[in-house]
Amino acid sequence: MRSRGTFRVTIALALSVAVGCTAGDPDDGTRSGPPPTTRTAAPPPSPSPTATPAAPVSIPALIQREHTGSGLRLGTVLARTPAYTSYRVTYESDGLTISGLMNIPRGKGPFPALVLAHGYIDPDIYTTGRGLAREQDLLARNGYVVLHTDYRNHAASDDDPDNDIGLRLGYTEDVIGAALALRDSGRPEIDRDRLGLLGRSMGGGVVYNTLVVAPGLFDAAVAFAPVSARPEENIDHFQRPDGDPLVAEIDAQYGTPEDNPGFWREVSPLTYVDRVTEPLLIHHGTADDTCPITWSERTAAAFSAAGKNVELRRYQGEGHTFYAQWPASMDTTMEFFARHLR
Repeated sequence: MRSRGTFRVTIALALSVAVGCTAGDPDDGTRSGPPPTTRTAAPPPSPSPTATPAAPVSIPALIQREHTGSGLRLGTVLARTPAYTSYRVTYESDGLTISGLMNIPRGKGPFPALVLAHGYIDPDIYTTGRGLAREQDLLARNGYVVLHTDYRNHAASDDDPDNDIGLRLGYTEDVIGAALALRDSGRPEIDRDRLGLLGRSMGGGVVYNTLVVAPGLFDAAVAFAPVSARPEENIDHFQRPDGDPLVAEIDAQYGTPEDNPGFWREVSPLTYVDRVTEPLLIHHGTADDTCPITWSERTAAAFSAAGKNVELRRYQGEGHTFYAQWPASMDTTMEFFARHLR
């Protein structure tokens, strides 16, 4: 379902989170941290079995919420190229002001638009637009409006002190808000009916979350080297070995997967994959030692078993950042968006 400035799904089922994966983006300055125009008809998602209010930190709660996104404002010009102009931007997402970067192609629009969700970069060193510079440039040069969201607690965005203990679900809200703000903007350069989503590393987990929480909001999605779709694995892989004190808080608040398996089921998008309606393309290198490719293999298998439109592209010998095979992966990405957004 699409709406101008709000998005609400009343079925109370699903939660996912991208706690984890890490950086490894070529310009992130850190490794890791706590982390077709034709569409195939999909069966309706399973209804909620009860009217019980959802737990506050859960995708059921996120689904029940009426999300807002509006007030897209262009600020300082960051760069002018023969192909596009790059701006600092802000928008409203569920009551918070979120900063970001937007590239607008030159020429006659409207152009299809893409929301970009970056990987983990320590908020203390993060600056606007960091993490996906190659993608921002290439996609804009190929005729896409590109909105890179900084997320809450990053750059000039408002702070959300509960976001980390809330398993960073706020990042999913900020991506949903970005899509709604693009649709609500009324800018002639933006085709509000052609929206795609791309995320890498931790942002790949945000992609999974968004497809589950807000089916129908985007037309297609791409995930590069994504985190596990099981948030407890991200915590165990990235945070627990480093002695991150947040882990003890999370364990105390929600219990471990052994103590409280129901909570952890509700924070995995794999539990609710039946809700997904959009095609998904996953890129992953076989030599990725930051986010193991087995995570993407398992996620793709779950999507496929549920009858969803998913494709996993494996890149032999490629690591987390994607260097030698990045051009080929982006050719595939643009072909994918061309099929589903144009």
